[in-house]
Amino acid sequence: MSIPFELPADDRESSPYTGYTRAHWEAVADGLLTAAWRWSTPGRALLDLPGPPSRSGVRSDGLEGYARTFLAAAFRVAGADGDDPHGWLDRYAQGLAAGTRTPGRDDTESWPLILGHDVQGQPMVESASVALGLRLTAPWLWKHLDDGVRDRAEEWLRGSLRHTPAPNNWYLFPFMVAGFLESVGRGDAETAAARERALELMETWYRGDGWYADGDGRAFDHYNGWALHLYPVLDAYLAGDTELSARCGPRLRAHLEGFAPTFGGDGAPLHFGRSLSYRFAASAAVGLGAVTGDTPLSPGTSRRLASGSLRYFLQRGALTEDGLLSLGWHGPHEATLQSYSGPASPYWASKAFVSLLAPAGHPLWTAREEAAPVEETDRVLALPAPGLLVQTTRADGVVRLHNHGSDHVRPHEGEAPEGDDPHYGRQAYSTRTGPTAAGNVADNHLGVEVDGRRSVRRRIHPLGAGRGDGWGWAASWHRPVFVAGPPMVPGLRVESVTVAHGRYELRVHRVVGAPADCRVTQTGWATGPDEGLVSALHGLHGWGGAAETVRAPQGTAFTRWAQVPRLVGRAEGTSVHVCLATLTAEPAPTALEHVITAVAVDGADVEVTWAEGGTRTRISFEPLNVTHEPQ
Repeated sequence: MSIPFELPADDRESSPYTGYTRAHWEAVADGLLTAAWRWSTPGRALLDLPGPPSRSGVRSDGLEGYARTFLAAAFRVAGADGDDPHGWLDRYAQGLAAGTRTPGRDDTESWPLILGHDVQGQPMVESASVALGLRLTAPWLWKHLDDGVRDRAEEWLRGSLRHTPAPNNWYLFPFMVAGFLESVGRGDAETAAARERALELMETWYRGDGWYADGDGRAFDHYNGWALHLYPVLDAYLAGDTELSARCGPRLRAHLEGFAPTFGGDGAPLHFGRSLSYRFAASAAVGLGAVTGDTPLSPGTSRRLASGSLRYFLQRGALTEDGLLSLGWHGPHEATLQSYSGPASPYWASKAFVSLLAPAGHPLWTAREEAAPVEETDRVLALPAPGLLVQTTRADGVVRLHNHGSDHVRPHEGEAPEGDDPHYGRQAYSTRTGPTAAGNVADNHLGVEVDGRRSVRRRIHPLGAGRGDGWGWAASWHRPVFVAGPPMVPGLRVESVTVAHGRYELRVHRVVGAPADCRVTQTGWATGPDEGLVSALHGLHGWGGAAETVRAPQGTAFTRWAQVPRLVGRAEGTSVHVCLATLTAEPAPTALEHVITAVAVDGADVEVTWAEGGTRTRISFEPLNVTHEPQ
């Protein structure tokens, strides 16, 4: 697919996997900025990009356009040591002056006031981007502003310090505002308190192995990379804060150990979690680690991942004909969005340009590209802290994520069915497939139906995760929540185990406390007719027959129309259901019925024998124990 602005020729000598160099990154930043600035107000305070407004309204969306593109410009200019051939900073300086002159006024240029998250919250989000942009460009922008403009900007930014953030990564927005104010000699007790509060919460949200929860619950997603690691590590780097670096830097390094293998061979990040319209922002943690040195990856691998992600989206329709980032994944896709998504929301993708803070002579740009982890060997990686299991296959470059721990249900919330989110509630996600939309058949879902009422999975309770040589497992339990009638059935629960081995997924479920004559369904991966993917399910125990194929006419972010394999069985009391699943792009894959030679179920114990090598997988639910051993 054509890109609506000019890029340098590919450099396959330096970058054999992607062809991209630092010059490509600068050209993309300039192309995105040029397209976005066509839609600025006369005073340059708001960028009113075309499209339907978010729930925050048009004025807030215009501020979002200013702030998020400012990030791209700031990384671009700061990384070039102030060289600004297109004059981006002059535009942002004029916009800052106009937007802060009479904030809150209903006129052409004024920025909205920053209030609490439950009143008028989105400007608080954008304050962090404004503050970071000003901090990165201080020698060339802030330093040359009139005192009156600096005072007005400070007063507007302090609204972030004086109001309540949402109970998640939002606490890092006043943290970044405070960091900027302190960096230009405007710190005080108010800025110190905002920073202390954010860091205090970050300690409670850190769950180990490089993973933060996004708040007090169990939301683990791309916000780890593009917010929860990005802000404190970058703040410490810019401030030369060795104490904060010593605390947060090793966490970023640990995060990248598990996160780097989640990029597909085609460069795609996992299609999992919210705010996926931010697209190549998924590589921000990779670039940041390369800049600060907090990474286990070589410079060549880091560039391959970051450039691969950037190229992936540019070549798959992420840009409109006039060069704007659309609201979606490849192209526009409504089911990927949230109510806070507005026309400029996708420009949080600007965070990927943190890579440009590495100057031209940095190894990130001078080293030759190296293979991504998925291109080296098959991997199964257990991540016990977030309750995730990563499964990658070298032959087709597909990465699969089995979700036994991330649910995006806050601790104070009930498990209401209307809160079902396809981007968290499904059992598995990948770099080649997206979840089906609400209202279509759910992919990768163990459903329990009582009196014809179907269930969804809301709060996920992890039971553990582990790995061995070439295999791994993760387990969880949940209470089925019903979309009609009473939301729950007393005593009903589902215990689930996934064992990953090669390209195969052994899925084992124990349904406990089911009323008489329940219907149980297990679905597989949703794929389209022209994607070159094979999605299959094969029942091994507890199912009524061969898998059927059902349709999801609304498709996914990858295909306009999808089909899903489904198994159907019955449950009453306690029952065990075992199946084998696969998603592969390999040509002529082995049929699933030839992969397992024997299955034995004895109460709470399951034993499966694999055809290859006679390996036996044993799963016991009381207590939970999973082994995978040669015969």
